[in-house]
Amino acid sequence: MIREIVLDGTSIVCWVNDGGFAEGRKGIVFVHGSGGDHTAWESQYMALQGEFNVASVNLPGHGLSGGAGEREVMRYVEWVKKTVGALGLRGPVLVGHSLGAAISMNFAIHEGYLLSAIVPVGSGVKMPVNSMLLEKIHTDLPSVISMVLKFAVSKANRESVGPYLQEGLAKVNPDVFYGDLAACDRMDIADQVGSITIPALVVCGDEDKMTPPELSRFIADAVPGARLALIEGAGHYVMREKPDEFNLVLADFVRQLP
Repeated sequence: MIREIVLDGTSIVCWVNDGGFAEGRKGIVFVHGSGGDHTAWESQYMALQGEFNVASVNLPGHGLSGGAGEREVMRYVEWVKKTVGALGLRGPVLVGHSLGAAISMNFAIHEGYLLSAIVPVGSGVKMPVNSMLLEKIHTDLPSVISMVLKFAVSKANRESVGPYLQEGLAKVNPDVFYGDLAACDRMDIADQVGSITIPALVVCGDEDKMTPPELSRFIADAVPGARLALIEGAGHYVMREKPDEFNLVLADFVRQLP
């Protein structure tokens, strides 16, 4: 179900378990990527809500949320931190895709004690963005979307996932989309990622062209005790391209946490 929280005068909208959270369950908070919204995780929260307390966040300026978006990853970290607190989820697992993965890792670096674990999906310690994307967002959004579709979804899954991605990005405010990509572009946590001390599951599609698997391998090697899961036949939108495989890996990881 949809739940609205007002934080600092801004409406933040999340999807949460139908009927609300149940006592004694582990919590999972999902954070979407650049230009996305809570529906990026529909195949996860609908499947996992029977076992876990689940929230899928719309960052400010995205989806149903108010606000104007941000241009720094740490600014988004603050929004997610406040949202988790307002939802009353103690020590959740923070699962983030792309920009959301950057948010999860930065959260863990600076205030990991508030989380049980992180699951960065399709990520890197640096996430440089093609300059052509940034240059054309305000002048030729359709060509930007076409480029994203080409590189973000594996060829075999383009017909099934492409329409969802195209429709969503066509609705996003170009300024918000630009800010998201700019935030990713300027992030560099190569010297900090090793300070993450909470459990981490690093997930990537083995055909991801936007954040290739070697970037995820670097994270998994740098974070003490981290696990790496490469999902076959999936690109950057691995959680939508291979939802069953993704859910099995994620649920198994969360179940094994203390």
